Amino acid sequence: MDCEPESPSCCGSDLYIARQELAVDQTTAFAYHQRPGCLSRLTPPWENVTVEHSDQSIEVGSRVTLKTRIAGIPLRWKARHVWYDPPNGFADVQDSGPFAHWHHQHRFESLDHDRSCLVDSIEYRLPAGWIGRTLGGGKARRTIEAMFAYRHRITRDDLQLIADYPMQSKTIAVSGATGLVGDALCSMLTLLGHKVMKITRDETGDADEIAAWGKPEEMKKFEGVDAVVHLAGKPLVGKRWTPEIKEQIRESRVEKTRALCEGLAKLENKPSVFICASATGIYGDRGEEVLDEDSATGDSDDFLASVAKQWEDACSPAKEAGIRTVHTRFGIILSPDGGALEQMLLPAKVMGGKLGDGKQWWSWIALEDALGAIVHCIATPQVHGPVNFVSPEPIRNRDFARTLGRVLHRPALVPAPKFALRLALGEMADDLLLASFRVLPKQLQQSGYQFRFADLEDCLRFYLGKHRKPSQEVPA
Repeated sequence: MDCEPESPSCCGSDLYIARQELAVDQTTAFAYHQRPGCLSRLTPPWENVTVEHSDQSIEVGSRVTLKTRIAGIPLRWKARHVWYDPPNGFADVQDSGPFAHWHHQHRFESLDHDRSCLVDSIEYRLPAGWIGRTLGGGKARRTIEAMFAYRHRITRDDLQLIADYPMQSKTIAVSGATGLVGDALCSMLTLLGHKVMKITRDETGDADEIAAWGKPEEMKKFEGVDAVVHLAGKPLVGKRWTPEIKEQIRESRVEKTRALCEGLAKLENKPSVFICASATGIYGDRGEEVLDEDSATGDSDDFLASVAKQWEDACSPAKEAGIRTVHTRFGIILSPDGGALEQMLLPAKVMGGKLGDGKQWWSWIALEDALGAIVHCIATPQVHGPVNFVSPEPIRNRDFARTLGRVLHRPALVPAPKFALRLALGEMADDLLLASFRVLPKQLQQSGYQFRFADLEDCLRFYLGKHRKPSQEVPA
């Protein structure tokens, strides 16, 4: 991203301009921004902002209301679109909110037949005149810079998927659509131009839903589906793993998956690909051993390994019916919106450190790569069977803690002893936090997937809005 220097306008406003080259043509870039959900997709996760109302349009007169907090005070930001000229651009202004003046113009410039440039131009003015500018000008500028660094990275990488995987618009059914991965996946797929149908556990689904475990006639809706992404399952974290909870974890994955696959196998027009979630826990605690998709799975007396093995076996009806089947063996998925990273932020901010001795290997993947790799699996016919969804660079837990602390400007000083974790979490502590998984993404790399984030520190800085200062840049 290339940002122009600040240039105050004649009315005392400040001007911020940011440019981002895109790997698609001008019309495709504009269409991405026009689709429902784009604003939510491009809102940085560290900003305390939610979309309260949206007309789901960028045409002139359409409105959006955001809820946010500034210094702990709740505030609504109301904006209205005032210019709409596809595929050249659109613009919005603030009707009420934190700024005395805000005018944001999005322009799309053609570079050649398959490349374009997004130019964001924001003219803004803080309240209280020169006092507001003196006291809050620097903070406002840094906030805007961080926000557009995030927005342009997401936009660039999402549109790169269109360039890398030039598919016709597909109909894709997704289960677990309210979860961390599922919710973000549905949003991304919609913005990439695909139709998403959410798989629900209700008796009957709406027009854009499929009640896969409801009334038998609901399965007929799969007749028009090109791909199924099955992510549903009872969360592993939360309650202690009592025998009852462990059975619920197993049933939600194994039995529900088998029933879904049996239904898909009976269809006259079957989806071309079935992608089912799995986990690196299938390998069991393996210490220093380097693992890939050809490695043996864990022992049957290991709870997570056993459940994951049964989970993958439950997909057999789909595979035997000729549906290309992919098992996405997820590592630790990183996003501040949920999952492990969200749980680790508070301890890290109070100087929390390694878990146990910290020697255990953690195989992680950025949420954005989890989404991109799913698109890769949908679009790449040669990908099938187990696929490790992890970054190419696993890291020891103690180094993970140090890296997170460095990004947050906090020392990772206070360890969490094994006995304390086991006392608090029971069996979950050993299987999820203390076990060692040194897993590599052999299948993704060999099939040509390009990772967005292979370096942990870059990933954390991106998600937490802690971009490197010029003096922090690492020489090439």
